Amino acid sequence: MNVQVKHTTYYDLNYNDKARFNSFWHQIDAALRLKPGKIMEIGTGSGVVKFVLQKSGTEVTTIDIDPNLGPDIVASVLSIPLPDNSFDVALCCQVLEHLPYENFLPALKEIRRLVKGHLILSLPDLHRAYRFNLQAPLIGEIKFLWTLPRWKPLEWKFDGEHYWNISNKNYPVSRIRNDIRNAGFSIENEFCVYEISWHRFFILKKE
Repeated sequence: MNVQVKHTTYYDLNYNDKARFNSFWHQIDAALRLKPGKIMEIGTGSGVVKFVLQKSGTEVTTIDIDPNLGPDIVASVLSIPLPDNSFDVALCCQVLEHLPYENFLPALKEIRRLVKGHLILSLPDLHRAYRFNLQAPLIGEIKFLWTLPRWKPLEWKFDGEHYWNISNKNYPVSRIRNDIRNAGFSIENEFCVYEISWHRFFILKKE
């Protein structure tokens, strides 16, 4: 597999903007709520998530195809050289869209092999999204994200990084949910991040 994103990108504030840090927060929050002893993080990125999880007392093993990012194990998500049930939880956020879609289900099955409990998965979703934020006396802040499917899903061609995105033509969220279940996971929770609406999270439990 070829490295698509230059490793220095992950240390650039144009990439690590405020919205993306909100996505990091959701990864960390979702992971810590599960109280794992050992976490597998697929896609090393900037290292922010690993740093915080380790400081919280969690053992984290990183997997990436790019040795320049300093992962603990250099490997493809399609073939990770570790025994079954090696981890309590896996994190795989904004990674699998970098593979052709025919590899989505095999990648999920490989992750399932390695975890005892849960997978925290996020994928890009190019739906329409509207943010609402109201500050009201006595009530306080009210904010929510309203997402809508597109009337005419957009075509997508490989752009050098993403092979596909949720809500593009042929990739409705229903298809992604179906393949998640076919891989042997149940969906415990699903949400889009208010501050970075195109990050759709799935909290999955191994069946």
